[in-house]
Amino acid sequence: MPRQERPGSDGEHLVQQRLGTTERADRFYRDQVLDHLNVRMQEFVARQEMFFLATADRHGECDATFRAGPPGFVQVLDDRTLAYPEYRGNGVMASIGNISENPRLGILMVDFTRDRIGLHINGRSRVVMDEEMRAHHPGLPVDPIPGRRAQLWVTVEVEEAYIHCAKHIPHLQKVPAQQRGARAWGTDDVKRKGGDFFGSAAEAEQRPPFRRAERKNEHLRGGLHEDTDDAVYHAAAPAYGSGPSYGAGLHPAPRVDPAYAGGHSAPGRGDFVEELNAEFLDRVERVLARAQPRRSVDDDPEFRGWFDRRDGG
Repeated sequence: MPRQERPGSDGEHLVQQRLGTTERADRFYRDQVLDHLNVRMQEFVARQEMFFLATADRHGECDATFRAGPPGFVQVLDDRTLAYPEYRGNGVMASIGNISENPRLGILMVDFTRDRIGLHINGRSRVVMDEEMRAHHPGLPVDPIPGRRAQLWVTVEVEEAYIHCAKHIPHLQKVPAQQRGARAWGTDDVKRKGGDFFGSAAEAEQRPPFRRAERKNEHLRGGLHEDTDDAVYHAAAPAYGSGPSYGAGLHPAPRVDPAYAGGHSAPGRGDFVEELNAEFLDRVERVLARAQPRRSVDDDPEFRGWFDRRDGG
């Protein structure tokens, strides 16, 4: 399979080569990874009531979160585009904040109750205001529950869609509605939101002020990743987007779809990062040169190495 046609990152390709999984990975890429949602994937998305969302800011600092709604809350607009609503939450706006700096995201949908299977969707996102989304898609449902009314939508241009295998997914059963009680969509009731379940608020007086880890990620120095210096990022900012701010203090602005917002499309930061990839490849190679699998592939054909995430295992 030609390099330019292989899905995935340069890093995963290097790891595959080092650990001897390239042939198996190519088989998975060929048989399972699509650049669109086929009919069965679209049907799967349309009946899901939840998904897990991964985003990262411009420094590569990640956030994983959970989204839920009634079946169909994730809208398949066409075979290469889906959209999900952003409901009223805790006001932190972590995911939207990350998207404002880095449009790449990953979605994992898992069906725990019926098919016991998962679907990965990776792509490039844009933020769209609810009124503008509805102006272009008037058929979108209007939810009768205030806590499930979208304030924003995130549209996702699908770049990769592939299976997450069933072998480790637990088989769960839904609790009947009369037993579980109504969900408190959009509530500000602290108790119904979970209260201080983990005791964080109780520790507030004793703990020092919160400080994020150093942006340079010193604990990863010499490892697989080091963050790009802020100065490099800001120096390159004009190359990958500027425009009206989205909320106080956010820069650059979120990639609002120009088809909806009437704005100007700016190239994503991904183009900038690709230019910097060569700088990191030598570092990755040095780390992988020291990596040895615990068992050889010949001794155990089922051995999957340490980083083979795309087999869904």
